[in-house]
Amino acid sequence: MGLVPSKTKHRKHQRRRLRGKASAGAVINFGEFGLQTLECGYLTTNQIEAARKALTHYLKRGGKVWVRMVADKIVTAKAAETRMGGGKGAPVAFVAPVRRGHILFEIAGIPLAEAKNAFRLASFKLPLETRFVVKH
Repeated sequence: MGLVPSKTKHRKHQRRRLRGKASAGAVINFGEFGLQTLECGYLTTNQIEAARKALTHYLKRGGKVWVRMVADKIVTAKAAETRMGGGKGAPVAFVAPVRRGHILFEIAGIPLAEAKNAFRLASFKLPLETRFVVKH
């Protein structure tokens, strides 16, 4: 299942409707450059890990990378072709709820052109529309 929290408060979560702007995590705190979402959605552990791998592979272990989200929400699913009823399905994945404007990744210690290209490669791995931002 990828990166999973060691302990959760509830075994199964309710699926909420994500909308609005990010109140927390909308500014660059650690690095010089960031990858910011332009829409709301859920990112799975696999998507986060794939984007992180693409970033670090391009940087060839140069610079520093921060992952600014944590997949702590449980998604459940019932088996295919199952009749209605019988309760909620079993947990299948962990997702990170992300709102518009949230900074997903941050990078420091590399030139601007390199950071731009690294984030471009990482954005291909994500289902959300993103943009490159620079710390003011």
